[in-house]
Amino acid sequence: MNHSAEPTGPESHQPESLKQWVRSLRSFQFEVASRAAVATALPLTVLVLTGKLDWAAYAAFGAMTALFGRNEPYRVRLRTVTVAGTLMVAIIAFALVLAIIEAPLLVLTAGLVVVIVTGILVAATAGLFPATPIFFVFGYAVVAQLPTPADEFWPRLFVAVASAAFAWLLTMSGAVLRRVAGQREPDLYKNLSRNPDFLPGAITDATVWVSVAQNVVGALIAGSVAFAVGIGHPYWAVVSVVAVLPPPGAAHSVSRSLHRMIGTTLGVGIAALVLLPGPPVAVLILVIAAGQFGAEILIGKHYGAALLFVTPLALTVVHLTSPVAVPQLLLDRVLETVLGSVIALIIVLLARAHLRRRRPLRA
Repeated sequence: MNHSAEPTGPESHQPESLKQWVRSLRSFQFEVASRAAVATALPLTVLVLTGKLDWAAYAAFGAMTALFGRNEPYRVRLRTVTVAGTLMVAIIAFALVLAIIEAPLLVLTAGLVVVIVTGILVAATAGLFPATPIFFVFGYAVVAQLPTPADEFWPRLFVAVASAAFAWLLTMSGAVLRRVAGQREPDLYKNLSRNPDFLPGAITDATVWVSVAQNVVGALIAGSVAFAVGIGHPYWAVVSVVAVLPPPGAAHSVSRSLHRMIGTTLGVGIAALVLLPGPPVAVLILVIAAGQFGAEILIGKHYGAALLFVTPLALTVVHLTSPVAVPQLLLDRVLETVLGSVIALIIVLLARAHLRRRRPLRA
C-alpha cells in the first residue's frame, strides 16, 4: 500500500475549495468598502461628540475621498486619491462661499456648470474612478444650499479638510497592511490591477466634451423642471442625471436608468423603515456607515442593488444636515430621481440613435 499517495476523499478537496472561496471574495470590494465606512463613521461620531452634527455634510463629502483609488497600485493611488480629495475640498470651499453670500439661483446654476465641467475634465485627465462627476456635483449641491454664517466658513471647511485627510490616510494605509501580511496571505487582498494613465490631452478629446455637454444639458433641464413644478430638493434630479449618464467613451446603457429608478424607489422604502421611527443619532451614523459599505460592495456587481444602500445613505446624510418632515423627504427623493432618470434616459436614447446614424453600413 502506498501511504505517500494523495488522499482521495472529500477532505482532499477542502483546502482547494477554501482557496477558491477566498479567491471568490476578491471580486468584492471589501477593502474599499471598509475604508469608506470607517472614513464616514468616525468623523460623524466626532461631530456628534462635539455637538456639531449640523456640519455632517462637510464630513460626509470629505470622506468620499476614500471612494477613489480602488484596485490601483499605491504609487498610482497616491496621485488619483490626492487629486480627488483636493478637488472635493476645493468644491466644498466654493460651495461654502456661495452659501455665505446667499447666491441667487442664476449664480448657483453657473456654479453647477463649473463643477460638472471641472469634475469631468479632472476625472478624465487623472484617470479617476468613478469617472463621472457624481460625488462632486452632490457635494456642491448640498453644501451650496445650506444656511452658513460668514464666521463659520473656516470651521466648516476644516471639517471637510480633516475628513478628507483622514480618508486619504485610510485609502493609502493598505500599503502598510499588505507589506505586513500580504505575502503570507496573498489571496486575502484584491489584485491591484487598475493602472490608469495620466492623460493631459483629455481636455482636447471630443468624447470628453460630448460627455460634458450631455451632463450640463441634462442637469440644467432636470433642475429647471424640478424648480418649475415646485418639488423640494431639486438637486436630486440633477444628481440623478449625472449618475445615469455614462463617463466619456462608455456605452450608453438604457438599463442603468431603469436600475436607478427601481433601485431608488426600493431604497426609499428601506430609508422609510429607518427614518420614520425617529431613531437616535447613533443609529443614523450606523446606517450611513452600513450604506457606504454595502454600496461599495455591490456597485461593481449590480447598480440597482447598490442603490438599496446608496439611497438610505444619501437620505440619512441630508436628514442629519437639514432635518425636514421625513415623508416629504422620501417623496421628493422618488419624484426627483424619476425625473432625472427619465431625462438622462432620453439623452441616452438620442445619443444611441445618433451613433447608429453615423455608423457606416456594412457590406
